[in-house]
Amino acid sequence: MHVAEILASKGSEVATVRPDQTIGQAIDSLAEHRVGALIVSPDGSSIEGILSERDVVRALSGNPSGVLDAPVSTIMTERVLTCGPTETVEQLMGTMTKHRIRHLPVEVDGALGGVVSIGDVVKWRLLELEEEARHVQGYIQSSGYS
Repeated sequence: MHVAEILASKGSEVATVRPDQTIGQAIDSLAEHRVGALIVSPDGSSIEGILSERDVVRALSGNPSGVLDAPVSTIMTERVLTCGPTETVEQLMGTMTKHRIRHLPVEVDGALGGVVSIGDVVKWRLLELEEEARHVQGYIQSSGYS
């Protein structure tokens, strides 16, 4: 299973936030879109950073005074790992596990083409395992070992 297949099924819509928007506005957007992270993009196409629920919690735990009115750029993660449409679910699992991240923006020809979450990866890996189990079961039944 490849990233392109995941996006074909779930869609390529991405919830974004501009770096100059406030953290309060970003929190509203996280809730509205029911997502755990927003891609920080000034134009909806380029990737300048990512803002996750973790980033917000860390900011609020340090010195909560004024955090909600501060710009997203002050707490976003600037070093964003991305993936491409040809990467496999196994590759995504490795990247997400190694770097302890839950969201990977998908870059297509240098532009934002979607986002894959850990939930997407788990869902598709389970589907792959179910398909493999069906094949093995069919093989066992057709060979007379049942």
